[in-house]
Amino acid sequence: MNKTIKIYIVLLIFIFAGATAIEFSREKPINWNRTFKETDKIPYGTYIFHDQLKTIFPESPAKIIKSTPYEYFDGLYNWEDSIYNTSGTYMVIKDYAVLDDVSAQELLDFVAHGNDAFMSTQFPSQIIQDSLGIDVTSDYNFKGKAGFSFANKQFANDSITIEKGLQNYYFTKLDSISTTVLGYQTFDSIQHVNFVKVNFGSGNFYLHLQPIAFTNYHLLKKDNKKYAEAALSYVSNDTIHFHSSIKKGSNLGSSPLRFILKTPALRWAWFLGVITLIFFIIFNAKRRQRIVKTIKPNVNTTVAFTKTIGNLYYETKDHATIIDKKITYFLEYLRREYYLDTQLLDEKFIKNLSLKSNKKQELIKRLINLIIQLKAKRQLEEADLLRLNKAIEAFYTK
Repeated sequence: MNKTIKIYIVLLIFIFAGATAIEFSREKPINWNRTFKETDKIPYGTYIFHDQLKTIFPESPAKIIKSTPYEYFDGLYNWEDSIYNTSGTYMVIKDYAVLDDVSAQELLDFVAHGNDAFMSTQFPSQIIQDSLGIDVTSDYNFKGKAGFSFANKQFANDSITIEKGLQNYYFTKLDSISTTVLGYQTFDSIQHVNFVKVNFGSGNFYLHLQPIAFTNYHLLKKDNKKYAEAALSYVSNDTIHFHSSIKKGSNLGSSPLRFILKTPALRWAWFLGVITLIFFIIFNAKRRQRIVKTIKPNVNTTVAFTKTIGNLYYETKDHATIIDKKITYFLEYLRREYYLDTQLLDEKFIKNLSLKSNKKQELIKRLINLIIQLKAKRQLEEADLLRLNKAIEAFYTK
């Protein structure tokens, strides 16, 4: 073992020891991700809400749904008698409760058979909105805190004020015949409806647009739990079919290194090992590499291929696929160019993108709002594709 290798080993030991000391001495940062998972005890998880369901509904068993509503309820449908072998309330607490068309129709059938659905989500699936005759919109132009209250005077003392994690989604269209207003939200002294009951068939939909009120952070703050209890008082005392944010197999992960990467100490050891291996390869390959013959690169036919595929989709009028790919490519561009996380397209994301891209916030806000609407829209037309293309091109050029 020569002197150079000894120096490298000593240096590696010092680096590893320093990294370990820093890792164990620093305070673990708070995870502010909006997961809404019933197993998460982070601020925006729903562990407390799910745990307290047995207290709020002591006589109602809570069943966890880790599949789509179609996969869950279709297996409980009795085709001979045309009834469901279960009853109760379908419950979901999530930022965006996006359902495929089949699952949305299955949920509508379940409610129509005399059951309920309690959905606290910022933007219900478009097929649910269309079937219930309602519309939901958003407004990013708000500052500060917001007040949540109920229409029922018996719950006048259960109003609360929230200052963190807000999104201003509200109802802009309601069917007055089948809809009952249950609650309001007040942003910047402007009041909008955010909680309604919609009769559908023999059952009811309870739609609430502020799922953030049911997260751990807000349930533990002051006396905010009274708001959640009042909202759940409308739910019938029957089986709760709770839609989990954790899908089947998702908790296991897909990477063979998932355990190592999940544990901070092992993760540091893995990265340092990889870095050491790279240094070893570099220094041992020095002046030992053969002369590599220059190979002419292949002709790049990516652009021609992309144009061919795009024309194929356009001629077959598969606008939904083109829109999906344009959105996917655009979000990938934002991640690659500006190093932004595109999982949550909220106000913070818009501000960060405006600062990094040096583009007007209003332009970005309109584009992001359009992307959210198109993702939730059931039927996409050529006009939608043209609007999206025009908005994205405006972002690139202005």
